[in-house]
Amino acid sequence: MQKPLDWSKKRCVVLDMDGTVYLGHIPIEGAVDFITKHWNDLDFYFLSNNTSKSPNSYIEKLNGMGIPARRELMLSPVTPLVDFLRANKIHSAYIVGNDDFRRDLKSRMPELEMGEKNARAVILAYDTELTYEKLSRSALMLQKPEVLFLATHPDLVCPSPEGPLPDVGSMIELYNTATGRRPQHIFGKPDPAVLAPLLARYDKKDMIMVGDRLSTDKKLAENAGIDFALVLSGEATREDLAREASQPAVVLEDLGKAFWVGK
Repeated sequence: MQKPLDWSKKRCVVLDMDGTVYLGHIPIEGAVDFITKHWNDLDFYFLSNNTSKSPNSYIEKLNGMGIPARRELMLSPVTPLVDFLRANKIHSAYIVGNDDFRRDLKSRMPELEMGEKNARAVILAYDTELTYEKLSRSALMLQKPEVLFLATHPDLVCPSPEGPLPDVGSMIELYNTATGRRPQHIFGKPDPAVLAPLLARYDKKDMIMVGDRLSTDKKLAENAGIDFALVLSGEATREDLAREASQPAVVLEDLGKAFWVGK
C-alpha cells in the first residue's frame, strides 16, 4: 500500500489546470477546496499547455472559482517560446493560433511581426478558431526548408466534459501528413524549461507537480527531478498507470484527497 504523502512538508505546488482543478468550465470541488484552504500554507503555481487562452483568461476563470490567482503565479509555454524567438533573432512569424494567443504573444514580444511576409517560422498553438486558410497558408510556407516549424506543446487532445478534443499534437500529425514536417522545437510540458523560474527559486525536494496526464505532467516532473502527484479526475486511469515503468509519489482521486499533517 502506498504511503501517504504529507503535503505540509512541501513548499511549492505546480498545478496543471484542466483535468486537475476543473474540467472545462466545471470546477473539481475537492481540488478547489484544497487550494483555497491551504492558499497561505503553500506556494501554488498554475501551469497549462493549453495556449488557446491567455494568462488573463485563466486568472479570470480561477478567480471565478474562488482561487485568488495572479499573473505572477501563471506558467505558460509562451515564456520559453518567446525566449527561443529572441535568442534566435526571429522577429517575424506566421501564427496558427486564436486571437487570445496572438494578443498574449504580442504583449510579451511587441517587436514580433505576425504574418506571411518575411516570416522565418510557423508557430502552431492550440487554435480553437482554426480555418482552412490558416492550414493551407502555413502548410505552403512549410514547403520552404528555411522556415522553422515551432509548436507550443505536444498534447494530442484537450479534455472537455464531453470528451477529448483535438489539440496541437493531433494538428502536428496533420501537418506531417500534408508536408512531411514535424516541429523542430516543441515547448511546454514535458520540457522542464517551462519550470525554469521555479527551479531557480526552490529546492527540488520542496516541489511537487500535480496533474492528470502521464505523457506530459508525469514526464515533466521526471524531467525536472521533482515529485509527481497523479490525480484521477482527468485523463489518466489506474489501468494507464499500471503500464508505467515508474510510479508517482502519490495517486489521488482528486486533489481534495491530499493528506495534510499539522494545522
